[in-house]
Amino acid sequence: MVRAALALEDGTVFVGDSFGARGTVSGEVCFNTSMTGYQEILTDPSYRGQILAMTAPEIGTYGINETDVESDALQLSGFIVRHASRIASNFAATGTLNDYLLKAGIIGLTGIDTRALVRRLRMCGAMTGVLSTEVLDHSQLVALARSAPSLVGRDLVREVMPQTAREWTESLDDWSVPLEQPSEGGVYAAKPASPVGVAKHVVALHYGMKWNIARHLQSSGCRVTVLPGNASAADVLKHKPDGIFLSNGPGDPEALSSCVETVRLLLGKAPMFGICLGHQLLALACGAKTFKLKFGHRGANQPVMDLASGKVEITAQNHGFAVDEATLPAELIVTHRNLNDNTIEGLRHKTALAASVQYHPEAASGPHDAAYLFDRFRQMMG
Repeated sequence: MVRAALALEDGTVFVGDSFGARGTVSGEVCFNTSMTGYQEILTDPSYRGQILAMTAPEIGTYGINETDVESDALQLSGFIVRHASRIASNFAATGTLNDYLLKAGIIGLTGIDTRALVRRLRMCGAMTGVLSTEVLDHSQLVALARSAPSLVGRDLVREVMPQTAREWTESLDDWSVPLEQPSEGGVYAAKPASPVGVAKHVVALHYGMKWNIARHLQSSGCRVTVLPGNASAADVLKHKPDGIFLSNGPGDPEALSSCVETVRLLLGKAPMFGICLGHQLLALACGAKTFKLKFGHRGANQPVMDLASGKVEITAQNHGFAVDEATLPAELIVTHRNLNDNTIEGLRHKTALAASVQYHPEAASGPHDAAYLFDRFRQMMG
């Protein structure tokens, strides 16, 4: 290990030890409250352009494996933990967290007071920061942080979306299939991975889509064609979709004007379902606006209420922007709310077959409380 430092744009500096790669990177500094799932987090394209701190004190204990990935690369700019485990205590592990970051060229920072960092971000909001093993002078680091580009207004989707279309064929593995309600004997049974019947064709617009979303769509009885997020409405419609899916992705939704226009043109052409960034794009396409949250929602323990049923779901979330309720057009109905801050977590269109959620029903990693939404989308297609 060599020394490394993190500087925030407000002048705060944290000094610790590096792990993984070496160098200098900038990004929006944010935090995630999950205790597990660090490999899925590291490969989630929605973290593009961010330096992420984990609130759990020990990260890396179960190592890295070849299964728990959500894209083909590590996506974030830097990774911060209180203590990075040097071992990999898991029968499925093929390497350590340190090796994983080193191979991917991602800088890690450990040995700092992550509690103090998170408290700073909660009080002051997410800030631009610089993480470096090369520049340790505090004044230089702070100057770099203040001159680094902000996340607001940046189109990061173009950095993570695919360049070509593909047919998705992978379904959920046995460990990921949601469970049915318990029988009278109290025993849970796994749902069938592929429902009986004719598969519906879903065209998924990939703005930075986690792979587990595509797995859920396939396992709910859909044939999935993945298109780049910048595909036009004509590109989508020539595939004759039974349903249109709008994926998650990184950055500021209001910077994606062409994507918003595509969603507007597709609305009503086929049943539509959006997750996270896709939720925000649907709202923008209908005339609403979005705003930047103070420090975002990132973790696997966020409570959300389904307003129709009154049930509370514990959800996985990762977003720094939200839909502004004051700007909602009459045709959009709020279906879900975050019980921590009352922000909008779900929308439904009054006349078109279109719905969305701000959170991640595919989890990976996280609770399966909201996995039913994929079946609901399948039912929307008839």
